Amino acid sequence: MPPAVGCGDARPRDRDATGKRTMTALDPADEVADDTFPGYVETPLACAAEGACDVPISLARWPAGQHAMRVSEPPSPFVPRQVWRTQQEQSLGEVPLFGGDVTDGIVRVGDTVRRAQGLHSPLVHRVLRHLEFASFSGAPRFLGVDDEGREVLTFIEGDVATRPWPEWVADLDRAISVAVLLRALDDVLVGWGLPADGIVPELSPAGIPEAIGPGPTFIGHRDVTPENVVFREGRAVALIDFDMLKPSSRVDEVCNLLLWWAPLMPPEDREAVLRDEDAIARAAQLVDAYGLAPHDRARVAEVALNSADRTWFLMRARASRFAGGWQRMWDEGAGDRINRRRDWLADNRDALHTAVTSAST
Repeated sequence: MPPAVGCGDARPRDRDATGKRTMTALDPADEVADDTFPGYVETPLACAAEGACDVPISLARWPAGQHAMRVSEPPSPFVPRQVWRTQQEQSLGEVPLFGGDVTDGIVRVGDTVRRAQGLHSPLVHRVLRHLEFASFSGAPRFLGVDDEGREVLTFIEGDVATRPWPEWVADLDRAISVAVLLRALDDVLVGWGLPADGIVPELSPAGIPEAIGPGPTFIGHRDVTPENVVFREGRAVALIDFDMLKPSSRVDEVCNLLLWWAPLMPPEDREAVLRDEDAIARAAQLVDAYGLAPHDRARVAEVALNSADRTWFLMRARASRFAGGWQRMWDEGAGDRINRRRDWLADNRDALHTAVTSAST
């Protein structure tokens, strides 16, 4: 799979008799500062071969210093372009997609998804480009920004849970496939490490307990809910919605996985399809499927409890600062549910610790 165009470390490729692609970088002097998206530039795009383009290509927005490429073939999903208002796509229209608890206004246009940008977006775009360069197929591709300022991603076909969650969310084999997919994602991101810049600082509300557990060594997904996993033929094939990316350890990632797929919360707060499941037993199987190292397994129970403690303060702070979906969740009782989860984890801490440390390695 060829790398996405428009990234600073993309390498030109030749098109020969086998059909390989030829790309040449545009002159950086062609970049124009974009006041609409601070820190971004607009770079002219054009087909190197006259008549090769069947749709007009004009501008693509990319972080300054990461130049777009001229492409000697018709546009492909890998060409970052601001062509998102062509007659062809206007005829397709926008189809609303389920946006989870926080993100509103997500739509599908043809084989792309449009999402509003936020402070997190530059890091998300960098991570998605890295995943593409690493040939990781379990994530959408970042294609650019449309003329409404929305990020444009590839649409991934498959089944995604909406609420109320369907019965198949409780299927253990599906949950295990999520753990395997998350491990594959983390293996790629561990190699990337922590970027020197671009990380949005976490809020530090008054009274929040200090985080415990292993220190962060890579950028983790940290939002592996059933709404953010794409399935095909009963197997997890892709993770979507990378908006909650943050510096993480493998223990952090696994605790987030267990929160939703075990799930580590009292039965009365679970979705109906998971209410009668043995969360402790499922947690052990998921930790095993992820392949968490023994020294990290020993930290799972305490980090899960500490995370619940911290989440109450963070949720309240986000509701106050960002309003929107965060405020809506808080008004609908998220704080009370977090407190109940914290109490449940405290009551089941020893059982959880025994289960996950006894799992095979």
